[in-house]
Amino acid sequence: MAEGEGPAVVDTMVFSWSLAAQPTDVSRRYASHLLGRTLVLAAQTVAELRYGARARSWGQQRRTALEDRIGRLRVAGMDDLLTTTYAELKDQCVRAGHPLGQKLHDGDRWIAATAIRYGIPLVSHDRIFCGAPGLRLITELEDRVP
Repeated sequence: MAEGEGPAVVDTMVFSWSLAAQPTDVSRRYASHLLGRTLVLAAQTVAELRYGARARSWGQQRRTALEDRIGRLRVAGMDDLLTTTYAELKDQCVRAGHPLGQKLHDGDRWIAATAIRYGIPLVSHDRIFCGAPGLRLITELEDRVP
């Protein structure tokens, strides 16, 4: 399957950039990775987005726009296989000394586990995902070492 084809999980940062009124050079580079794909959000990402809107006191119009945007994508639900994938990923990361195994990255681990559970890549600009066991990562990071 060629780049830009098939579904992909989109992490919180990349999805947030797609909401910005003024795209940046970095966010423009990710557009090609998103175009033509079925985009999937992890439940963790949706929770982070909704919390961020509340924490920043977004008005109703902006929050409605966020919900509309979320509603156009698929949101991966929680199931037994996802929880098992999460546990396996944490175990592998802890054993390998990968930073994704640290408590601080529980939320990121749910996002990575979602991509792994569904066998699809994760589109992210977050270095924490680089080198994570079993994760196919699509990134524009130049240095991919965690």
